Amino acid sequence: MVSAAQAQAKDVIKFGAPLPLTGALSPEALKAKQGFEIWMEMVNKAGGIKVGDRKMKVEIAFVDYQSNTPKAVQAAEGLITQEKVDFLFSPHGSGAAKAASNVSEKYKVPTVAATASSTQVFDQKPRYLFGTYTPNETLLAPLFPIAKRDLPSLKKVAIYTRNDLFPLALSQAVEQTAKKNGLDIVFNEKYAITALDHSSALSQLKAAAPDWIFVFGYTNDNLMIRKQMIDQRLEAPLITMLTGPSYPEFVEAAGVAGSENITGASWWDAAVRYTSEDVFGSTEGYIKAFKDKFGIVPDYGHASYTVAAVALQLAIEKAGTTDREKVRDALASLDAKTFFGPIKFNEIGQANSYDPPIFQLRDGKTVVLYPEATKQGDLRLGVK
Repeated sequence: MVSAAQAQAKDVIKFGAPLPLTGALSPEALKAKQGFEIWMEMVNKAGGIKVGDRKMKVEIAFVDYQSNTPKAVQAAEGLITQEKVDFLFSPHGSGAAKAASNVSEKYKVPTVAATASSTQVFDQKPRYLFGTYTPNETLLAPLFPIAKRDLPSLKKVAIYTRNDLFPLALSQAVEQTAKKNGLDIVFNEKYAITALDHSSALSQLKAAAPDWIFVFGYTNDNLMIRKQMIDQRLEAPLITMLTGPSYPEFVEAAGVAGSENITGASWWDAAVRYTSEDVFGSTEGYIKAFKDKFGIVPDYGHASYTVAAVALQLAIEKAGTTDREKVRDALASLDAKTFFGPIKFNEIGQANSYDPPIFQLRDGKTVVLYPEATKQGDLRLGVK
């Protein structure tokens, strides 16, 4: 005898999302939750995910792992064993995604990581893990030929980095790229996660007289450092910051003058334009749906989680079944047009199919410099 609840359950695909809803990463988790929710709402409004000749509604089980990686692993396992989810999304960031990938492998559950950009996450070639971010080194490398073309005297580079996994990975990638381009690293220092006073380090950086300054960290770090740069009248032809300028909050807090001509990069920006085969139909369609629901323009934090869900949906539709092995194979061979950009995975499961946008802040707005297909303007020199 099949109960009504069991019969109904068979018409629902259940996804698991371990998120850091409390703790230090809670702002990122809010964006993630909104990114998932807009997808779920749009898919269910359209009748669900097409599985063979029927449509199945979508449900997402969210679990808070309190910004604690060991708890993220436990949350992922609980979603599979207790919540009985069909598919999984990775916890936030490269470190937690790698730790939780062992759970996906153990239970053979196809899993999509929205924010795992470090190649080390995939270096063991996990069978069930797929990441929608291209590797860290793809973020800023294209800015170097642009900078060398527009600033022929470019020689000296300074790097100032938060002592944390993701910023350090960006720092290492930039250091290698700078050296390959024949540039001199004249300053390369780390700051503590808890650092509030950067004046001493910035004095040393200023004394090195760099042509190009890189600052890596999160929004609050970038804002504090930018303010202290202005206090010291630290100027340079080029200043690149990650990840702060990718978020509207950075421009709101730094002001138009404080953010003018700063360059940055992210895996997606609301300025890019793609037509897509997903439920949104295009980048514009995604932005409109998100704005209608939440009253704000989505940033790359929101979009990253939406596209992770889109990738899994398109793989299920391609497989024509919810059978995990078949969906896993469909992910491995996926070649899809999404609102985020084309999504295709390399042999280790990491996306390699799009060029992350590089941009410059001007008059409080984002101007895309790269890639050529979505370019909105040329590089401007001089940050005061």
